[in-house]
Amino acid sequence: MKNLINITTGLILSLTVLTSCHKLDLKVETQLTPETFPQTDQHYIQLTGQVYVQLRQGWGTDYFFMQSLSTDESIMPARGGNWYDGGRFEQHHKHTWDKDNGHVNSGWSWLSGTISKANQSLFLLKDAPESPAKTTALAELRATRALAFFMMMDLWGNVPIVTTFGETTPPDTKSRLEVFNFIETELKEVLPQLSTVVGAATYGRPNRYTAYAILAKMYLNAQVYTGTARYNDAVAMCDAIITATGSPYSLESDYRKMFFIDNGPQIKEFIFALPFDPGFSNGYMFYARYSLPRSLQAKFSLKHTPSAPMSTLPEYYANFNDPNDKRNNQWIKGPQFNYSGTPVNVSTTKKGYDQFYTGADGSAPITYQVDITPNVTLRDASRPFDAGNDEIAWNMGYRNNKFYCDSTSSNRNQNNDVPIFRYADILLMKAEAILRGGNATNGQTALSLVNQVRAVRTTSPAWTTVTLEDLYKERCREMAWECWHRNDMIRFGKFENSWGFKTDAQTFHRLFPIPATAMVLNPKLKQNPGYPQ
Repeated sequence: MKNLINITTGLILSLTVLTSCHKLDLKVETQLTPETFPQTDQHYIQLTGQVYVQLRQGWGTDYFFMQSLSTDESIMPARGGNWYDGGRFEQHHKHTWDKDNGHVNSGWSWLSGTISKANQSLFLLKDAPESPAKTTALAELRATRALAFFMMMDLWGNVPIVTTFGETTPPDTKSRLEVFNFIETELKEVLPQLSTVVGAATYGRPNRYTAYAILAKMYLNAQVYTGTARYNDAVAMCDAIITATGSPYSLESDYRKMFFIDNGPQIKEFIFALPFDPGFSNGYMFYARYSLPRSLQAKFSLKHTPSAPMSTLPEYYANFNDPNDKRNNQWIKGPQFNYSGTPVNVSTTKKGYDQFYTGADGSAPITYQVDITPNVTLRDASRPFDAGNDEIAWNMGYRNNKFYCDSTSSNRNQNNDVPIFRYADILLMKAEAILRGGNATNGQTALSLVNQVRAVRTTSPAWTTVTLEDLYKERCREMAWECWHRNDMIRFGKFENSWGFKTDAQTFHRLFPIPATAMVLNPKLKQNPGYPQ
């Protein structure tokens, strides 16, 4: 599962030497030169690997915060000043971000860096001997670059299109429609060269079905991105995966197991996933660090204390209203018990339990059973966006443990691989495209597709009807914590709703501002409407 990380980690420095030598015309003192590398199939895998390492860098941090904290899916209030971090998390929740928001800036740098790494690898590959392995590597690099462009288009709309390594002229901003068309053309061009092999041999690299999945997601959102609906095209891309020879993908019967620390190429739902390994520092998967209550460290045998700032909101959790749904088990809520059945107790003081306790015996010791409560309340008026720094505050909000916490890791990083595209998403996207006006195909209806997913997720009876609102709620249950909820809320017209402490209804917030650092580096960039230049 982690072979891609192992293969590429030691190569990055060598690639830096190669490209530096090219740019500075330095004398090469090693045997690894543009004349000898890349030459073999293994070289091609190693060369493309630096792009996947870069792609992994920001997914579980900046991208996760921008996609999740900007919705009703999650909230990260400060607690006694902890995790306020200049207000960046408050800005995500309230939709008050600006071009100086740290995640907006680092997210742009991360995705721009992924595109740059892809361009670098494409440059190094162009003069290599022709072979099937080279052809596939070139296609994989272009597909990964297209994915990065897709994410930038989704977040910022109008972005530059840079496809040349070493270009020194600042690029112009391209319209969202131009970026959409570029991505579509790129993916269609490389589709025939991408592998159809599914399994360990191609895990962590884009195959043909990854390209279909990106196109399906683009076409489903085409009304938002371009103003023109493409629902039949979305159906066609989903069908290319659903009807693929050999049925390479299927729904997993054990929902929770898909996201355990030992997941990987054996998971039949994963179309494209990012491999993570806590032993390597080139990509962090910190979900349990953010979500797990501090008081549960011993229960889950963790070697570190979770930071515990992130929870969901009652508005989002309300979608989990089927008591027979297996997906309910991804949440930590209510009174907590150890696996032995004994209560999880915490010893503190009356003041430590409630910082606003006014009795004279505030230092008196107490022991209480941990109870994770649903609501998040801002209780400390002396600080912005602050719930307080006591046991009450740290137990606020139901917590997500979908990507199950990693007791084997010696640090806060986790071993869980993170899917970008899953088969369940494909089935739900096809159902939605049909509900929105696309043609039903292959005897499948929106209702049958949703029931196909629900048949392995809940023991409740199959639905007899399905509406777009039903489907939206099903996507909330199925895709929680997978960085698609902002995308869904915008498409369903819910991003301007109020939730938690957020009341903003400005539609220009469907796009993030072009970050300040990027505009300094490239004066040709044009700020998105609604934001100061």
